[in-house]
Amino acid sequence: MRVSFFKNIVFIPILGLICCGSTTEQKNDGFATSLILNDTLHTTVLNNQKRDTLLVGRSIFEKSSDHIFTGANQWPAYMKLLKGKKVGIVANQTSVVNDTLESKNSLRVVDFHLVDFIYEFDNTISKVFAPEHGFRGTADAGEAIKDAVDLKTGIPIISLYGKNKKPSKEQLKDIDIMVFDIQDVGARFYTYISTLHFVMEACAENNIELVVLDRPNPNGHFIDGPILEPQHASFVGMHPVPVVHGMTIGEYAQMINGQGWLKNKVQCDLRVIAMKNYTHQTPYSLAIKPSPNLPNDVAINLYPSLCFFEGTPISAGRGTNKQFQLFGSPTLPQEIYTYGFTPQANQGAKNPKFKAQNCFGLDLSTTKKLNEINLNWLIDAYRVSQNKKDFFNSFFLKLSGTSLLQEQIQQGLTQKQIKATWQQGLQKYNTMRKNYLLYK
Repeated sequence: MRVSFFKNIVFIPILGLICCGSTTEQKNDGFATSLILNDTLHTTVLNNQKRDTLLVGRSIFEKSSDHIFTGANQWPAYMKLLKGKKVGIVANQTSVVNDTLESKNSLRVVDFHLVDFIYEFDNTISKVFAPEHGFRGTADAGEAIKDAVDLKTGIPIISLYGKNKKPSKEQLKDIDIMVFDIQDVGARFYTYISTLHFVMEACAENNIELVVLDRPNPNGHFIDGPILEPQHASFVGMHPVPVVHGMTIGEYAQMINGQGWLKNKVQCDLRVIAMKNYTHQTPYSLAIKPSPNLPNDVAINLYPSLCFFEGTPISAGRGTNKQFQLFGSPTLPQEIYTYGFTPQANQGAKNPKFKAQNCFGLDLSTTKKLNEINLNWLIDAYRVSQNKKDFFNSFFLKLSGTSLLQEQIQQGLTQKQIKATWQQGLQKYNTMRKNYLLYK
């Protein structure tokens, strides 16, 4: 018998008491499989002793009838699909199930990792597959991730970043069903949707059902940017979509399938576990940072605008405590760019651009929430650059997904003029996008 990591929690069998007056039979390890209240596991904490579980977050929320319940929290809908099957899970540190503790005026939310949560139900987890930044989400952008074993459960962890971006037939041979649960941020060059593509493709080729547990898109309230041209496809942009695609991870999976984007147009046996109380206009603050260099809501909102600097000799704040909330370089004119910072090695940036060098730029950490991509910061930095010939490197083409954006900036076009050239593509994309939306 497993030692339950819920040993400090008492489960209240409310549903069992309501249904025909019967009681709920509880597992010997203290975990009740049928206790449902408002789509959460309803619990009472007896004490605050440290638990030997992967407890990854606690938050206080104002009590509200429109609280968002993620796909992971619709656990009755997917646990029945996994029963008696050998399960593979694509997950990282954002893959959590919320346990809600109700008080008079608030909800106290405790987050348990999905792998630990499913493991407690005695389902056989064959493997965990980890995307860029690794299973625990601490590796640098682009850092090679090695296969490993989860110390808590002994489950093998297979890296889906580096040379092995797509699960092989050998890696999938002992899996009946795959679960995908990763928090995305709604930008084309954020690689979790590329990992989703390859997982879908591998599942389709090996006749494995894929269950996507949907999560909010913090940038889901708008679409913007140039449409990727097929000849410029890469792991930081695989599909003909704009930079900001305006879809949840579940909606995006449906679009990949529906548009025939998988190799040889194979179709994935896809099931999306949708959220409750979510719309694309619903504000959503991520309790767990999706990667080391997106530490807060401001960084996530600015990311689609500032990530273009990754393809230039300008820092976007890696190696500081304001990643993707500032930009600058040692060569930008200090009389214009008055904010100073010095990148140093930190978590997620072991060797940041301009390490230990004084940089001059702009602090954008107090910027109001954007509803579009801001190109002016990039255009202005290019305009005052001392070496315009080497301002754009080859990575910029992969990020933009088109050669036209670099050419337009070099030609001196304004943001308004550049964005006018995007509109026809955005309108066509939005018409297609509507076919796959699960939420308003």
